[in-house]
Amino acid sequence: MTVLKKIVSDKILQITFVITVISLFFARPQLADINLHTIFSVAAMLTIIQIYAYLHVLDVLAYKLTSIADNMRKLNILFTLLAIISGMFLGNDITALTLIPLYLNIAKRCDLPQILPVTLIGMGANIGAAFTPWGNPHNIFLVSKYSVSARAFFSWSLPYLLCALVITLIIFHFIPRKKIPVQDIKQINISVRPTVVTTAVFALFFLGMFKVINVVIPMIVAIVLALLINPRILLKIDYALLLTFTCFFVFISDIQQIPMIVAFIHTMINSETSTYFTSILSSQIISNVPATILVGKFTPYAEALFLGSNIGGFGSPIGSMANMLVLKTFTQNATVSRGQFFRKWLLMQYVALLVLTIIGWVLLLFNRN
Repeated sequence: MTVLKKIVSDKILQITFVITVISLFFARPQLADINLHTIFSVAAMLTIIQIYAYLHVLDVLAYKLTSIADNMRKLNILFTLLAIISGMFLGNDITALTLIPLYLNIAKRCDLPQILPVTLIGMGANIGAAFTPWGNPHNIFLVSKYSVSARAFFSWSLPYLLCALVITLIIFHFIPRKKIPVQDIKQINISVRPTVVTTAVFALFFLGMFKVINVVIPMIVAIVLALLINPRILLKIDYALLLTFTCFFVFISDIQQIPMIVAFIHTMINSETSTYFTSILSSQIISNVPATILVGKFTPYAEALFLGSNIGGFGSPIGSMANMLVLKTFTQNATVSRGQFFRKWLLMQYVALLVLTIIGWVLLLFNRN
């Protein structure tokens, strides 16, 4: 019942479902337009991520790192860098849901700032998730849609990651070195064998995503592994995201059969630059996962779409699912004013969006030359 409630209450799925139903009055979807490789890849990724979450791998890393932090700047650096690294492998959603409550528990005990560190954790999760093909679900779609090789993908994501890291390091410089009590290490036992097996399945998933093997194989293996470890892991999977992908494939299959709409969309994304800015703006309105699927159906400019959709995850609260989870998690765990947090969080988000938009545009121009 909880799973069904989470699916029904998902705002992005609700919007996607409504516009998909409306599109059915104008055309009928074609089965060939449903990108099953993307859906199976996302299903495998979500399952593997939930297994790692169940095994508490991220929790252990967080406690070990915070135990060596003796001042405010170091604590922020450790949490933000862990969020970036975690975002690369576990995605921005799990990272936000795990690290933000952990940090806020420390902050409440030691009377530490809450707004800036939580904002940096959320931003770090988005930055890290953009680096890997599986970090963000829409990256999986891009790899599948455009048959992007691992080499090509990382040639796009590495410069973006390095630029974002430089900006993050500049921000760290302005955080004071206020002394804080050294944190005790909370003892959490990791089951080594399931963790090793899960990592092996993750490697299998990597091969499947880049079509070295059929992606159905790692998806089935991941589901079986979850069942063997604890069947309740499967209840934690974000089924709403899978349904959102499916609905959007149906919606786009319908609207691409309407010449007027197709002509209008092509005028919006008739170049690399227009694709880049359109994906950023549309992410602000409908979130970056649906925006990527929508724009990706009508443009050949994969790198511009990659940069635009990942940068578009900053700014608006609905720019990415992780943003909404940051706001929700902060509201549930923080002790400072929610209104104050939202205003400062939103300001920092839009400053980051502006700076990264300029950087992304420069990267596009550089790669073009």
